[in-house]
Amino acid sequence: MKTELPVGATIGILGGGQLGRMLALAAARLGFKCHIYDPNNNAPAIDISAKATIASYENKHALISFAKDVDVVTYEFENIPTTALDQIEAFTEIHPNRKALQVSQDRFVEKEFLNSLGLKTAPYIDIKTYSDLKRALRIVGVPAILKTRTLGYDGKGQFRISNDDEAAQVMKKISSSSLILEGVVDFSKEISVIGARNVNGQVTCYDPGENIHSNGILKNTTVPALVSRNHLTDAVLLTANILNSLDYIGVLGVELFVSSEGLIVNEIAPRVHNSGHWTQNGCLIDQFEQHIRAISGWTLGDGSRHSDITMENIIGDAIEEISLISRDPEISIHLYGKSETRPGRKMGHTNKILKKN
Repeated sequence: MKTELPVGATIGILGGGQLGRMLALAAARLGFKCHIYDPNNNAPAIDISAKATIASYENKHALISFAKDVDVVTYEFENIPTTALDQIEAFTEIHPNRKALQVSQDRFVEKEFLNSLGLKTAPYIDIKTYSDLKRALRIVGVPAILKTRTLGYDGKGQFRISNDDEAAQVMKKISSSSLILEGVVDFSKEISVIGARNVNGQVTCYDPGENIHSNGILKNTTVPALVSRNHLTDAVLLTANILNSLDYIGVLGVELFVSSEGLIVNEIAPRVHNSGHWTQNGCLIDQFEQHIRAISGWTLGDGSRHSDITMENIIGDAIEEISLISRDPEISIHLYGKSETRPGRKMGHTNKILKKN
């Protein structure tokens, strides 16, 4: 993209979930139209977008038609089939780029990339067979986490192993032959950084947030993170390093463990991120607008934080308490418009300002 997208241009978004919905809302504030591509005709982003294509990611004709109708394409999730990207990229640009997707789609590739930058990760070993797993457990030690290399999120595709018997049982459950064993990291806290980079190489990062998980799903994020100044600075600098190394355009989430050995990178996400939802009420320019600005060739906005804040996910049947939650005048509510409630499903989130700076 050599020039800025003009107001009125159309942004294509692959995926119509809550992240796509909030991206579309941010795009509308800037005067852009959005075209959503999703196999689900009940996808939350469709309700608030100018246009939608309901088709599978294997539908060549639908993908081409979608690509021809938009000025740039982005995505709200990273597990997009490569064949779909091939069809789209023949007609329009995709941001973030293919390298970012390639790295983030595979846990082993991701760790190899991070280590190549001199960044620390959990110890890891590629696993293809039960014999590989037994040997790896002797090297990494127990407990350890066996994960699918692809298609894992919110704790899915992850199995904790404490001994050989558990290892045998887990291998019987897993259909995938593409696995990675990760050593368990001894950490005191998890933090995350939301960073952004535009087409001109301008980089900005939001303040690191401190994350609490429950059952493998993010429960809340609080900013500022209560860690040392050195850790805060290092977290931002390594995020900028990742963005530049990938020649990245858009918003990126980086999850980090705080350990006695320094910061250990858990994973990266090439998209707007759940742990960055606090920016909607804690900053002038939130992560969603920042992403739209970046992929549209615009100058990045001011991401500085004006308040201490905590974000809380509304998960599953907690949505039934929304009437009670709404009685607190200091809580900002963000619901995703999902028609079906399921255990572990993110239905919305709230932001509560703790202190204005």
